Amino acid sequence: MPRTAPQPAKRLILGLLYLTGVVQGLTLVTFPAASAIFTSPSAFNLSSAQYGAMFIPQVVLAILASALSPRLASRFGLRGVLLLGLGGDVLSMALLAASPIALGSAGAFVLLCAATGALGLGFGASVMALNTLVEGLSPGRADRAVLALNALLGLGTALAPLLVTLFSALGAWWALPLLMTVFAAVLFAIFAAWRAPLGSFGQAVAAGGLPSRFWLYALAALLYGIVETLNGNWATLYLSTELHVAGRDASFALTAFWIMVTLGRVGFALADPWLPSRRVYTALPFLLAFVFQAIAHVQGAATGIICFAAAGLACSAFLPLTISFAGGEFPRLAATMSGELIASYQIGYGVAAFGVGPLREFGGFAFSTTFAAGGVVALMLAFVAWRLGHS
Repeated sequence: MPRTAPQPAKRLILGLLYLTGVVQGLTLVTFPAASAIFTSPSAFNLSSAQYGAMFIPQVVLAILASALSPRLASRFGLRGVLLLGLGGDVLSMALLAASPIALGSAGAFVLLCAATGALGLGFGASVMALNTLVEGLSPGRADRAVLALNALLGLGTALAPLLVTLFSALGAWWALPLLMTVFAAVLFAIFAAWRAPLGSFGQAVAAGGLPSRFWLYALAALLYGIVETLNGNWATLYLSTELHVAGRDASFALTAFWIMVTLGRVGFALADPWLPSRRVYTALPFLLAFVFQAIAHVQGAATGIICFAAAGLACSAFLPLTISFAGGEFPRLAATMSGELIASYQIGYGVAAFGVGPLREFGGFAFSTTFAAGGVVALMLAFVAWRLGHS
């Protein structure tokens, strides 16, 4: 029998895990939120292809961390996996905060790649541990708990573009990753010193192969990674470079996307008694397919902000529901499911984060064409979601 903490300690653990979700969201989106800085001739002056390639180390290490985290959890506990993730976040944000030192040198791109790689390690390990711990600490309401965690992660992602804009206006964009370094380090110290049985909750690791139905969930996570990242990594550059929207308004569009991701997760969690999660799960990809076509035809800042906000709502609950449905269907494989699904999501993230740059720079594809193609991916996602709901 796994040990359980007293109820007050359990609530405190949950609160700390939710706070970690906010910090993880902030660190994750700090890089795409600063895309205009990375591509600006007066700053890092990266091409679209270089900007996309910058995320390759992140994707590779995130996939490895997510896939290996269940095995690490069986050996070191979920506390150890969470500490590994927070350590990666600390290193990533510290490197990013220091990157202006290398401006104008060939080492700047290398330093940014090292920072994204450390972020991939941090994200892959910590998100797997966070989802598994929150699910294990919330018996009978796992769907709502996972949605709440991912809503708070979404809150962090929504704050990142606003904070980058604010600090950039003050001439110190690097202050955000510096603050994130401090916050992640404090959380690392708290969890390292914590004596409650943190690592015992939800720590189920697969002894054999994964069930065949899992691969449908994995495909859903992969396709979702593509459609979310099209919005999250390329919205600002699409609006600012192709539609010549002011940089501030382009940042607002990205903020609107992440705000609606957050509000959607909260809203769908609260509406669960009246609006079944399975119906939400199958409906959201159809909405996203429609929104992608609208994004491909936006004309200015106002419509861009509205369309990306709608895309955020359409994305909102899908990934956390995928994780909680898979965990609920195979509860004895909770840690393995969470880790492998985050790895699948990261594969999709990598396809969109890296693939769009070469398509644009070498293939001549406009951003609008790429977003229109995203609608096709959303329809594929809708089919997979329907299969999961009807099989």
